[in-house]
Amino acid sequence: MKEMNTLLADADHDLLLKMVKDSFRRTLVHYGQWLAQVEHQLGSESAMAVEDAVWEKSFGNQLARLGKALGFEIIDGVPGALHRMSKADLLDLIEKMGVNWLANDGIWFQAVEHPFGMNEAKRCNDTCWTRFSPFEAKRIKGLLDLPDNGGIPALKKALAFRMYATINRQSVEEIDENTIIFRMNDCRVQAARKRRGLADYPCKSAGLVEYPYFAAAIDSRIKTECIGCPPDKHPEDWYCAWKFTLVNP
Repeated sequence: MKEMNTLLADADHDLLLKMVKDSFRRTLVHYGQWLAQVEHQLGSESAMAVEDAVWEKSFGNQLARLGKALGFEIIDGVPGALHRMSKADLLDLIEKMGVNWLANDGIWFQAVEHPFGMNEAKRCNDTCWTRFSPFEAKRIKGLLDLPDNGGIPALKKALAFRMYATINRQSVEEIDENTIIFRMNDCRVQAARKRRGLADYPCKSAGLVEYPYFAAAIDSRIKTECIGCPPDKHPEDWYCAWKFTLVNP
């Protein structure tokens, strides 16, 4: 009887390369499925707390093993090559990672839209934002060491560190110490549609969960109002605009 592990050892080079790539995929999906199940069983707050503990240990272990296998050094928990990059190169890399994130989002949307239709894709997308927005807000709070009740100043800072902020042009207008208006002046998705002669993508349903969930995760006292978002009509200098107000400061 042939040992099972010899089947992998006998595989050809091309199959082994595919196995390496697929191992990354399985690890990513398994990570996400763990997060989804912990959220389902224990709630979103507990899931984010558990994920915070898991990430540092899991990412560190994986990098250390990959570093040994592929011959790159690890410095302070990241590949040494990153430490040697200039500030300009790091900013460029962060922008490219933002583009990858957005492209990944679009690929998922289209993969649902084509067989199941626009409504189903939008429903999945909007629900996804109810999870991702607070997760991103919590990650940024930790990254910048923002307080739980940081108010409008904390929100302003957090908005500048979103994935979208690395690839879109946005601005903030201060109305008073407790109110700001955030505008997405140039949106990569909408600008691409405009170049192709297409109408704006109707993203308001997603925005109505994306922005309130993000703001509330930064400070639960912040109220979010939509000033305008496609399919709403908007001026040439912005695609969507949102008003954030600190209630009962």
